[in-house]
Amino acid sequence: MKALIQRVMKAKVTVNGEVVSNIEQGLCVLIGISKNDNLMDMEYIVRKILSARLFNDDSDKRWSKSVVDKDYEVLCVSQFTLYNTWKGNKPDFHNAMPADESKKIYEQFLELLKKSYKPEKIKDGVFGAYMQVSIENDGPVTVSIESPVRDEKTLAKENSRNPQRVKMNINCDGDLHS
Repeated sequence: MKALIQRVMKAKVTVNGEVVSNIEQGLCVLIGISKNDNLMDMEYIVRKILSARLFNDDSDKRWSKSVVDKDYEVLCVSQFTLYNTWKGNKPDFHNAMPADESKKIYEQFLELLKKSYKPEKIKDGVFGAYMQVSIENDGPVTVSIESPVRDEKTLAKENSRNPQRVKMNINCDGDLHS
C-alpha cells in the first residue's frame, strides 16, 4: 500500500461539478492499493498517516506535530495510478489491485483510519469516479510512504516471532479472515 501525503491549507474533491468532500487544514492523502496488500499494510499506513510529524508546534518548531496532535482533518482519495510501471512511454497498472477488490480494501482502510482517530475528521472522494482534487498545498510539503514489501517467508517469520499476531487476509467479500 502506498500513500502520497500532502500537507494542505484546504482541499476538496469534486465529481461532475459537485463538491463531494472538503477539508480545511490537514492532510490530503492519495492511496494506492497493490494486488498483494493485506491488513498489516493497512495498519502500517494508517499508523504512519496519523503519527507523521509534518506540522509545526505553537512555538513554530518545525516537524514536531502530527495531524492528530493538531486536531486537523484528513482527506483520502483512492489512486490506483500510484502502482504504475512503465512500458515505454505508457503507464501500466498491473501491480494495482483490481477495482472490485480494491474498493472493499479501501473502504476497510477508511474504517480503520476512522477508528484510529476521529471519524468526523476523515473524509474521502468517490471510489472509481472521475474526480477533480483541488488542494492548497502548505509548504509545499509532500511525502510518500509505502508499506514494507513482505514475501511469504518473511511473513511466516514475523508470525512465528509473534504468535498473537496472525496474518489476516482480506477476501473479496470484505470480511477479515485469519
